[in-house]
Amino acid sequence: MPMNTEQLELGLNQESRPVTAGRRESRIARAAWWFAQMRQIVDRAMDWQQTPPGRPEQTWLPNSHREVRV
Repeated sequence: MPMNTEQLELGLNQESRPVTAGRRESRIARAAWWFAQMRQIVDRAMDWQQTPPGRPEQTWLPNSHREVRV
């Protein structure tokens, strides 16, 4: 069975309009701009220092003390 290597698109509108070369180039340009923006954001991301774990804390829950009588 041959494998499709092209990107498939599903339109949400009922009209079937052919994709013109100008529209395709415009969409490719917008996608290239978007991915360039995302690469810049990733490149500018900071590495945060991990905070040390908090100290252990013992708490007392009210009404949790029970006395066992034998």
